[in-house]
Amino acid sequence: MLIVLQTVLLVLLAPLWSGFVGVLRARLQRRRGAPVHQRWLDLVKLAGKETIVTEDGSPLAHIAPYAVLAASLVIAALTPVLVTQDGLGFAGDLVMVVALFAVVRVLMALLSLECGTTFGGMASSRHLMLSALGEPALIMSVFTLAIGAGSTQLSRISASVAAAPGEWLSPAHLLALSAMWLVVMAEIGRVPVDNPVTHLELTMVHEGLLLDVSGRHLAMLEWAAHVRTLVLLTLVANLFVPWGVAGTITWATLGLSLAAWLAKLVVFASVVAVTESVTARMRLFRVPEFLGMAFLLALLALSTDSLLRG
Repeated sequence: MLIVLQTVLLVLLAPLWSGFVGVLRARLQRRRGAPVHQRWLDLVKLAGKETIVTEDGSPLAHIAPYAVLAASLVIAALTPVLVTQDGLGFAGDLVMVVALFAVVRVLMALLSLECGTTFGGMASSRHLMLSALGEPALIMSVFTLAIGAGSTQLSRISASVAAAPGEWLSPAHLLALSAMWLVVMAEIGRVPVDNPVTHLELTMVHEGLLLDVSGRHLAMLEWAAHVRTLVLLTLVANLFVPWGVAGTITWATLGLSLAAWLAKLVVFASVVAVTESVTARMRLFRVPEFLGMAFLLALLALSTDSLLRG
């Protein structure tokens, strides 16, 4: 029951985090901006509109939005949010989460190719390029923590790191955290890799994947993107900075865990908002260098951890 409740909490709060970042960015730029719940209003509005699918599209054009949302919800269920307990038994490990993220990427790329437009092809190629460059760094950074935990179970990794707070400032841990943060910024389409509010076809990546999607399908894909964003941020919060995560289930520990999780999300939102206010989006040909730096940091983290343990 607790796994279901924390999954529902994550899914419901996902659009609010993006809205909170928009509010912070607007305040930093001396604008009023949209309310925090604007993302939910947009999703409800899109869900009530007509869905138009190209006549030349395959059945994938009808199935992909549902599959992407379902995979995103499963990823949320596998993610430890409030307690260091297994989400769905043996399936809740790093390998399964990475595999589901890969499935979502492929489905999104194929969906953008369904209409045969130029911008859809450009966006899908860029999307897969960023994924291919970022995924190895993500896996290696988490593997650095998995070695110490002796398991790829996300909950066990979180519990292991939480049990050794003295190692949070170790070189390997800090390098892995830096690599993970760079990859997360690329995965969720934030500056400096991508701009989530741009509508310039020649520069967008995530938005380019959705140019030919409308109505209920667009609402599901946008909601799924919000969920994956909060999942990645929760992984950073509960794997790399797991203070406050409940090891035992009591009302007091759950309340403390919820407060700690929300506090970390607020800190992450502040960092993202400040970054987007003072940093410009880098050119596309510089992105491989950015993700290459993340891979190098993850490799150094894994090597340093292996040397120290050896």
